[in-house]
This record gives sequence, C-alpha cells and structure tokens, in this order.
Amino acid sequence: MAAALQTIREIGDAGALDAAVELAFPGSRISIDGDSNGRLDLRLRQHGLLRPLGVAELSDGTLRYLLWIAALLTPRPPGLLVLNEPETSLHSDLLTPLAQLISRAAAKSQIIAVSHSRALIEALSRAARSGGAQISTIELAKDFGETHVIGQEELDQPAWHWPKR
Repeated sequence: MAAALQTIREIGDAGALDAAVELAFPGSRISIDGDSNGRLDLRLRQHGLLRPLGVAELSDGTLRYLLWIAALLTPRPPGLLVLNEPETSLHSDLLTPLAQLISRAAAKSQIIAVSHSRALIEALSRAARSGGAQISTIELAKDFGETHVIGQEELDQPAWHWPKR
C-alpha cells in the first residue's frame, strides 16, 4: 500500500490524495518514508497524537479506506473497476469520503459498485450530482426466494428463463 500511495504522490494527483485523507480524517496526513533496505513505511499522522501511527496500529476500516484511496486514485486507472461491497469494515463517517473517491474515479474508469448500504448509495448519488458524474442504479428485491429488479415489468425481462430441473 505504501508503494501505491507513493506512486500517486510522485506521478499521480498528490493533492487529491491529501484531500481524501483530510476529508476522511480531519487534521490528518500520511507520510511515506524509506528505510535502509529500500522498503517503504506508511505512517498516519493524526491531530492530537504525539507520534504518527504505523500500519500495524491502524484499524481495519482505516486500512481499507487507505487501500480504496490507492485503488481509486491510481495514476493508471483500468477501463473497468468492479467494487464489491466497498463499505465493508468502514465506519459510517467514511461513506461520504468513499463515495467522493468513487465518483472522482468514475471520470476515468467505468465503475460498477455493488452495495447493500443505502447510506453509501445515497452518498454516491450526492457525489455524482455535485461532481457532474453519471450514475445509474439498479435495485434488487427478493420476494419468496425470487430476485427481481425493482421497477422492471414482466415484459421488460429478457426472454431467457432458467431451465426446469
């Protein structure tokens, strides 16, 4: 992760990286230092703490958010990025910053995000509106064991059906 974040600093959008950290953890910043063996070490400096925290001291949610920053701000984005439940292990306060990261990344990649979190979906809609990104949502419901698309009528469905057993 330290190498990916340092790559963003060196050839990507360092300002967006700093803004993503600040938005999620106000008053905080990350630093990446090299050691004598050429390894990179990530530290999170938080307002009010006397020393920076190393990776081993960070919560699972904080680590996951930093990983999302690395993935979504990559200077070489993929054409398609599929995010499966990106809200997993994140504190609810991180959903809006995550939505803004996803919306920003959608300007360079097609993104499909699968989520059970109504809060994340709403935050994505707000971020898309404010950032000018397009967002399409498909909501599924399960009735009596059958999954269907909400708002889809009987004749809107494809002609193919699961074969009988």
